[in-house]
Amino acid sequence: MTTQLTSIYLLSNDQDINWGLTVSTVGYQHIAPGEAYPPKGHPQAYSFQAGRGRVLDEYQFVYISRGRGVFESKSFGQATVGEGDMFLLFPGEWHSYQPDETTGWDEYWIGFKGLNIDSRVSNGFFLPREPIFHVGLSEDIVRLYRNAIAIASEQSIGFQQMLGGVANMLQGYAFALNRHNTFEDQQAAEAIHKAKIIMMEKFGQKIGPTDVADAINMGYSKFRRLFKEYTGYAPLQYLQELRLQRSKQLLVGTELTLTEIADRVGYDNADYFSAAFKKKNHITPANFRKKR
Repeated sequence: MTTQLTSIYLLSNDQDINWGLTVSTVGYQHIAPGEAYPPKGHPQAYSFQAGRGRVLDEYQFVYISRGRGVFESKSFGQATVGEGDMFLLFPGEWHSYQPDETTGWDEYWIGFKGLNIDSRVSNGFFLPREPIFHVGLSEDIVRLYRNAIAIASEQSIGFQQMLGGVANMLQGYAFALNRHNTFEDQQAAEAIHKAKIIMMEKFGQKIGPTDVADAINMGYSKFRRLFKEYTGYAPLQYLQELRLQRSKQLLVGTELTLTEIADRVGYDNADYFSAAFKKKNHITPANFRKKR
């Protein structure tokens, strides 16, 4: 059986580089059980022998939509990967991967580089020691890869910028879905999701973090820890963000007084509201309204 292979390799110019992310390759390959891997047809800079591996000068996100196999890298070691897994290849990092001979696999990939992804790596969103993302089987992810292949095939004006957008979306999906699927447990994830909804619906009722913890039947210390882990915000900080965001809308879109706005968004009085607003936005609510 012949391997089904779609591989596209792309050029970029200075303007593309200044965009912050350029895409160098996109593709898909279907490897049937027992087929040789990797298949022929890739440029020398990308080809490798399974086991011996290779080193690239770019990032690549690889997604397995069928089958299983093995992934290995210098910083991570070796692990089994399968359908629903993504793994990230890092520039300058030795790696190797291949499908199990008994299953083969279906594989999508996109290669990219630029200041955007470099910044995310330096800020710890993506790490060579944590290259595998358990995102699950996702129509959205497959659709993004196939869209990237279509854009790369046409190479119409601005194609690099469009591909950069797809690469950014895939990074976002990998980061978010992996966090959700590896969270402490799904029951806890649902509880935190419920807490966020309660906050969004009731922040104007002067509720506090302990009220929310009580509403989801969770002790406050555990609630605070899990909420921060899941959202990146402490519960009180999240409530403050919701209140201040809504207050901006009311300042611009209504003639309500500061006292009325403070009451609507859950502050005890206008002074407390004004102090919180200025601390966050470096401008008083009254001056914010005047400038709009």
